[in-house]
Amino acid sequence: MKFNTDLKYPMWIHFKGILLAAIGIIAGLLLVTQTPTWKTFFLYAAGTWGFCRFYYYLFHVMERYLGGGRYTGILDQFRHLSRELRSKRGRQ
Repeated sequence: MKFNTDLKYPMWIHFKGILLAAIGIIAGLLLVTQTPTWKTFFLYAAGTWGFCRFYYYLFHVMERYLGGGRYTGILDQFRHLSRELRSKRGRQ
């Protein structure tokens, strides 16, 4: 099995999703148990929520509602945004 190819089998895609969720849950639990305060819990929850909404913005809102097209990743999305900003500045 090559490790540098895209996942094509649904079982492996679901497995990867479960592993990513487990990483997030374990990291959160370790952080909260290290310093068990409401402030730590709130900051971890707010940071997680914020990054989830940012991801939604990048890969759903930009593609569906702003007509940006498909992107291969976050860096590709940032390149598109910077090109768009430069072209708008050039028109002014």
